[in-house]
Amino acid sequence: MRRVLLIAPLLAGLLAPGLAAAGGPFGIDHRVAYDNSGIWKRSTQKDVEYATVLTVIGGALLLGDQSDSGDTFWRAVDATAFSAVAAQAMKWMFGRERPSETDDPNRWFKGSGHQSFPSGEVTLVAGAVTPFVVRYGAEHPAVYALELLPLYDSIARVKVHGHWQSDVLAGWALGTGFGIWSAHTGHPVILSWLPGGFQIGIVHRF
Repeated sequence: MRRVLLIAPLLAGLLAPGLAAAGGPFGIDHRVAYDNSGIWKRSTQKDVEYATVLTVIGGALLLGDQSDSGDTFWRAVDATAFSAVAAQAMKWMFGRERPSETDDPNRWFKGSGHQSFPSGEVTLVAGAVTPFVVRYGAEHPAVYALELLPLYDSIARVKVHGHWQSDVLAGWALGTGFGIWSAHTGHPVILSWLPGGFQIGIVHRF
């Protein structure tokens, strides 16, 4: 959460034009100039999301729980799965309209068809990287560079009018929270629900 609060001013600054007319729960929500080109393309955002999911699940299955890195991958699986479920429940609960649907950031509770708050993709990416940052950040500060992934996704989602600024910040906080929780549980939760063979991992099995 501390990292999210530190990066929030940066995100707001990058998307500052129009801030005087902003609204939303933090007073920062406003439409920015639409940009679906270059690295901000929607297809690139999806590539980042899919690559994140495949990396987390693939690493967990490959390494199992027989090593420190494998254990961290399984904790990332927990964080992404549980945070994604929580984000979707919040989307249905809050029913917020997206910037692509309205220019008013204060339109909440408009039905389950409106799912702007929070950003599910930013939640997922933040949940995936946080266990690695918690586990290895103090020893290897370069690991903090993983936070560039949710930062990129946050900016990209706002640029294509998929989310308001508060949506991506809430998603980042939600994913980070679940990531911190998963990093400190006694054992990866989802792994404990699966047959014992998943603990061994493909690498150790063959």
